[in-house]
Order: sequence, then structure tokens, then C-alpha cells
Amino acid sequence: MTIKNTLLGLFSFCFILLSGQSQNYESLDEELAEISKIGLLKGFGVAVVSSDGTLFAKGYGHSDVEKNIPYTEHSIQNIGSVSKTLIGIALMKAQEMGKLKLDDPINKHLDFEVVNPYHPEQRILIRHLATHTSTILDTDLYDKKAYYVLNEEDLKLEIVQDIGEELQTLTTKVSMADYLKNFLAKDGIWYKKKNFSKKNPGKKYEYSNVAATLAAYVLEKATGVPYDEFTANHILEPLKMTTSGWSFDTIDAAKHTKLYVQSGEEIPRYALVTYPDGGLLTNLYDFSTYLNELMKGYFGEGTLLSEASYKELFTEQLPQQKVPKNPNSYDEEFNSGIFMGFTPIGLVGHSGGDPGISTFMFFDPELKLGHIIMVNTALTGESVEKQLIPIFKAVNKNLKE
Repeated sequence: MTIKNTLLGLFSFCFILLSGQSQNYESLDEELAEISKIGLLKGFGVAVVSSDGTLFAKGYGHSDVEKNIPYTEHSIQNIGSVSKTLIGIALMKAQEMGKLKLDDPINKHLDFEVVNPYHPEQRILIRHLATHTSTILDTDLYDKKAYYVLNEEDLKLEIVQDIGEELQTLTTKVSMADYLKNFLAKDGIWYKKKNFSKKNPGKKYEYSNVAATLAAYVLEKATGVPYDEFTANHILEPLKMTTSGWSFDTIDAAKHTKLYVQSGEEIPRYALVTYPDGGLLTNLYDFSTYLNELMKGYFGEGTLLSEASYKELFTEQLPQQKVPKNPNSYDEEFNSGIFMGFTPIGLVGHSGGDPGISTFMFFDPELKLGHIIMVNTALTGESVEKQLIPIFKAVNKNLKE
């Protein structure tokens, strides 16, 4: 099931504080602690960040209910589609290095040809991939082929039906390159015309995990460096995100939180063939550092990219739309930068969802404050209404005080 695209419709026991902020965040902490007692969300973390640093980061509930292990700011989990923002940073870095240009046709760099069969004369550009205007669609094949369990025995568990219809295993999964070729190349075994929209490339926003993964693969071919290695070299290591990585063998797996459904049943560990689109493993502590860098970049003080590259990253690439009468605060599909979302009320960031997890990372340029919410439990209408929305309200109230 494509959880990544449904979040918008559902709606630590240590502090990290800067001086002068303790009174406000003590109040926030007390409110979040009360919300955590509801128990529908087994564990969650909240951080408040400015361009100066992390103001507050704390976890609530459990990372392992059975063993009574608390969820803290150091609990690691996959963060879903918020991972796509790293593709944007990586593309801008590769452009700075002279390895590619955002307006390059993707076929300039690929080792197989990708053409929209409805518009074979129209070239798909890297910029189209990065703004979800490429006309590449996920279709139901995304769910059936992208996810795989790390322990084949887990396929016998009834709960795995919540993850996907055709979960792969370590022995049956294909590589990211083969996945993309099978899906998008005309001679690919999963290729169908319906994998593409009938729209012209660049004309219509249509969110696509496959297109995002293709952007990461284009970067690999253009730079000659695997995507996980490139992002480790140019993002994770410079920011000292030492507990983050793209696979379980690059992190301390013992610190990875269990993932749950609301009833408390554990979801088995899984990973993504299309890992660039949603597979970053990190914790609240590390990811607050990342949000701090994004905010510094927005205000012209970033360290990963040049000021010009950050300006491009945060430039709204799509035509202006009319703000809806009742705008959704977290509708990052209102407009798009380079894998960077803009909401109708002016927030900048991204949300993410996969089996057993949800992540929200946004900042307000006017307030110069941002926040991260990470959850280790699959969302339901009940948990959204009774726990997630109250978390949002508590955080937003604190930001505006």
C-alpha cells in the first residue's frame, strides 16, 4: 500500500535546550508527555529547531514496548519520503561539481532510455524528476516490487499483509538499477504505457516515488558514485550525522525502534529497493542537525551548498496556485522546489510515511523556527484525531508563543 501518499488525507528523556528557552519547552514537554499517555502511538519524538541549532528534542513512549525501552531522541527509525529532500541536496551538489545540470535530459546520463510513450518527442529533464512533473507514475507496481523483508521467515506473519501485496526477500529482490529498467525501459519486464501519464513532461505535478528514485540513479550515473556513498560523503559526514545511514548495516541496528500497528503488533523489519525515495535511517538528534542546515541554507548561511544552489533548491518551480479556502498546513504538494515542498500557509519541508512510521519536517521562514515529528506506529483515523493532531497543536502553539 502506498502510505507515502496518504498522510495528507489523515488528518528521550533528555532535553536539548538553548539558554532562555527552558520555560516554553518545559510546558511543551509536559503537554507532549500527557498526549503520549493516550498510547495509540507507541512511540514518537518531537524536535524544535532554529537556524542557530536545536532548541528542543525529546522522545515519548516506547521504542520497544515488550522490553519497556523508551523512545528517545537517539532512537533510530526510517523516515519515509522526507528522505527525498536529500536527493535535492545531492543533485545541487552534483551540479556544483559540474557532473550534471538540472535541465539535462535524463537520457544524457542513463544507461537505458526512458521516454514517455504518449509524448516520445518530449525530453524528460532532471528538473522534471525533482519537481514531480516527469509524467512517471508509481502505479500498483511500486508497492508490489519496492519493499522487501530482511528476514524471510517474517513472510509467514499475517501482519506483513499490511506492508504490501508481494513483499520481496533478500534473495528475490532486484537491484535499484534493474527495478528502474524493468519499470521504465521499453523492453523492461514490468513496462506498461500506464507507467506514464498522458500529460506532457513538465506540465503537471504528479507525485512519484519511482521518478524520485530515478533522479538518484541519474546522479549515480552522472557522478560514477553510488547514491548512498555520495550522500554519505556530501551530506551525512559533513553534518556529523554519525548514527544515520541507508541500510541496517550502516547504523547501530540495536537502536532502531520497533515499528507497530495501533493494536501493538510489531511490523517486521523491511527495507526498500528504491531506498533513495524513503529509506533513510536516522534519529531525532541527527535529523535536527539536518533541518538546522536546511534552515541555514534558506537564509543564505548553509554549509553543504553554495548560496546560489540553496536559492535554486528553495525556489518554487511550479506555477502559482490559488490558496484553498481551508488550506492544509502540511500539504507540501502546494508547490515544489527541488524535492522540497511548500504548503499553502508558507511552511517549507516534507512529510513521509511507510509501514509503521510517519515523519513531518517543516520550518516557517517568517518565524525562523522548524519542527520534526517522528512516529513509530502506523496511523489510523483514531490515532490521528486523538494523538497526532494534538501533537501538532501543542508544537504549533509553542512555536507561536
